[in-house]
Amino acid sequence: MALPSAIFPDLEDAGVLITGGASGIGAALVAGFAAQKAKVAFLDIDRSAGEALVAATTDTKHRPVFFHADLTDLDATRSAVEAAGRALGGLRVLINNAAWDDRRDIDELTEEYWQKSQDTNLRPALFVTQAALPFLRAGGGGSIINFSSIAYLLNMGEFPAYTTAKAGIIGLTKSLAGRLGRENIRVNAVMPGMVLTERQRKLWVSDTAATAFLDRQALKFSLVAEDLVGPCLYLASDCARAVSAQTMIVDGGCM
Repeated sequence: MALPSAIFPDLEDAGVLITGGASGIGAALVAGFAAQKAKVAFLDIDRSAGEALVAATTDTKHRPVFFHADLTDLDATRSAVEAAGRALGGLRVLINNAAWDDRRDIDELTEEYWQKSQDTNLRPALFVTQAALPFLRAGGGGSIINFSSIAYLLNMGEFPAYTTAKAGIIGLTKSLAGRLGRENIRVNAVMPGMVLTERQRKLWVSDTAATAFLDRQALKFSLVAEDLVGPCLYLASDCARAVSAQTMIVDGGCM
């Protein structure tokens, strides 16, 4: 699927930082914001995929900048965020997209696994934001977009650690919006439905399961990573200047 055709002139030359940007939804976001002529930096643990994405992105005003980072290592993450902010000359948009949607049943959960899930899926949204705040404040404000998931709304029982983290993202979003609004920083969440990324198809979602899920959707097409670009462009842009503390559900009308 092609990227959205809409143009957001206010995003041109804006500094945009995306976590988990080397593949899946994150890679689509990198391409989408780069196509708006924004200055894009992204963090990812997958060095080879990150470098490949930069090499493949040539027809843009600003080539994306990749920073290798393991978001469970907070010191390294803070250093990467600060380096990204400096490289872009400031930040106006932060997208906390990185996640680990691994499956493990309640009967198989260990303390170590639970902590790893929270350290990957929830904790970075707070501490990446904290590290990015000086750049957002220096620029007079901006937009933070946190990625949740409809999984916790659908009583999906196979990954309680992940769904707990994604529910927590909504609480964090509301709290940060209340705190940062006075500084002209908007904070919103995006809640995707089933998005058929390469990882999803490889690990979790068969063709049969994907077809069955369409029965739950009002729109009868499977979502792909590019379907999340438009909502994020809107939330990042001045079109959403009065929108904060909200969760935008992008699930094809799941019922």
